[in-house]
Amino acid sequence: MHRKTQIKVTDLSRLLTYILAHRPDEFGLVPDPAAFVTLKELLRAIHEEPGWGYVREGHLREVLIGKGRDLFVWEDDRLKAVEQRWQLDLQTPAVNIPKILFVAIRRRAHVHVMEKGLLSDRPIVLSPNQDMALRIGRRRDPKPIQLEVMTGPAQQQGVSFYAFGDLYLAGEIPPEFISGPPVPEELPEPQSPKKEKPALQPSVLSGGTFLLDVQRDPDRSRRRDGRKPRGWKEDSRKMRRDKG
Repeated sequence: MHRKTQIKVTDLSRLLTYILAHRPDEFGLVPDPAAFVTLKELLRAIHEEPGWGYVREGHLREVLIGKGRDLFVWEDDRLKAVEQRWQLDLQTPAVNIPKILFVAIRRRAHVHVMEKGLLSDRPIVLSPNQDMALRIGRRRDPKPIQLEVMTGPAQQQGVSFYAFGDLYLAGEIPPEFISGPPVPEELPEPQSPKKEKPALQPSVLSGGTFLLDVQRDPDRSRRRDGRKPRGWKEDSRKMRRDKG
């Protein structure tokens, strides 16, 4: 293996060890009960670190076939450290919790959360740090909505929070303990004005007929001032007047 490649693999192995074995909370990660983190979540967290945006699944595999192969366990699409220095306790509620914790949600969930609260089949991840909450939220939505959770009133109503490093976890948070930007009113979609079709003018022509320009009529009697030529009835009346 090339020396530079070996250095990169060694550095990545150290980074993975720190994340998975020591402080997953520093990267906004919460392993599952078996201590695994999905590759998708792990790679997103790594890419947020300066200088590590190049890492792909193939680079993780290089770590597992190198000197660090005994430090990690790869199972399906998940990865974990063999030994963990952290503890995830979801049985003992935390004490001395900050008065306000932050969480960033997807924009399309904004209305639902403000009406129904926060509820998930996985622990809800909260942080006392707004930047960390946004960092976690941006993994699901590039422009998440940041909300505040009032922990004191929530605890008084039976909501439990569990500490995990610098993060806090909860199972469910009712809407009355959540505050954030107002939900935008849904405006009706603008409708384009209907174009009125021009009324069809009744045709004075019937099939097989055409208009004749009186000024081009070869019969001069019909070209007088563009007037309509007299019919036989008018000629007959004129003759009677002349005889009388």
